[in-house]
Amino acid sequence: MKKLAIIGASYLQEPLIQKAKQKGIETHVFAWAAGDVGEKSADFFYPISIVEKDEILAKCREIGIDGICTIASDLAVITVNYVANALGLIANSMEATIKSTNKHEMRKCFEEHGDPSPKSFLVETAADLEGKDISYPVIVKPLDRSGSRGITKLESPEGLAEAIENAKAEGFDKHALVEEFAEGDEYSVEYISWRGKHTFLALTKKYTTGAPHFIETGHVQPADVTEAVLAQVKAYASHALDSLGIEFGASHIELKIDKDGNIKLIEIGGRMGGDLIGSALVELSTGFDFVGAVIDIALGKAPEIVHTIGSYCAVRFIFNKEDVETYEAFAKKHPKALVEADIREVTEGEVTDSGKRFGYYLIATKNQDEFINCLTEILNKV
Repeated sequence: MKKLAIIGASYLQEPLIQKAKQKGIETHVFAWAAGDVGEKSADFFYPISIVEKDEILAKCREIGIDGICTIASDLAVITVNYVANALGLIANSMEATIKSTNKHEMRKCFEEHGDPSPKSFLVETAADLEGKDISYPVIVKPLDRSGSRGITKLESPEGLAEAIENAKAEGFDKHALVEEFAEGDEYSVEYISWRGKHTFLALTKKYTTGAPHFIETGHVQPADVTEAVLAQVKAYASHALDSLGIEFGASHIELKIDKDGNIKLIEIGGRMGGDLIGSALVELSTGFDFVGAVIDIALGKAPEIVHTIGSYCAVRFIFNKEDVETYEAFAKKHPKALVEADIREVTEGEVTDSGKRFGYYLIATKNQDEFINCLTEILNKV
């Protein structure tokens, strides 16, 4: 039986654990013990923090793993590639890992290779911006976090020092990035790569709360863009993956497209997109087993890229009690369009990042008009 190491035990990794089990693969899961779902569902669980690379490496060597992977976590990607490279398993290089998990190194790489992205400055304090040619509005963010953690949009220098400190507090590298704000609608692109060949899977339209934190409220696949725009997106995305040196596995490219069709790359993760984009929406919209392909690649097997006619699909997240009421009304009226739901009790307090939302529900239909009607009803509170 093949042995697969999985870094992380939260709900984000549960699709990976379950898919491996379906494939008859023995799962060895590593994470700080916190009562997460993966601690119980894994065949073997090791209470080791995902940042303890050498301790995990030693254990994986002892186990004799055949592959190692993660989904939807930039932090876990570092450990995955560190261990895989040390054991001679399939992985992206550590140079590519640094470029795809440290946003400052990513910006430098984009600039060097001519990939379009916002102007960006590495800072420790607001004083580091003195004399810099930067225009407002700006986005202040940590170097090494995802899930909208520590992100603030500023229309002027007012509040800059506080925003920088907030970003530093959320990150592991105690610097922050101050970037010029890219205008336009938000999208993400999902790819799978094998030996440097990149295959486009899906374009996702992303919806957020907007300023100041830009927390995702929902995602839709496939995104409704023209063939010309999609071709340009693919060209930029695949070129940027080459720039970063990503050769294997899933990748998640976030970008913006303005009203004139100009594209700006926001960031790229050498891993599957979170928020159910990779683990659910891609398979619903394309029929491609994305999670299974991630496992195959980790075990040294080229993925079989097969697309079928999929569904129009979306995920909607829960922020408050009104969202729960909307979900309940929708589920009652359109039970066949509801794929799954995971909704927790809504408590008081502001949702300041994606980890503080109160659940989600997935919808999918084969008919585009029916899908549009469903989305319209949700936005109009059914």
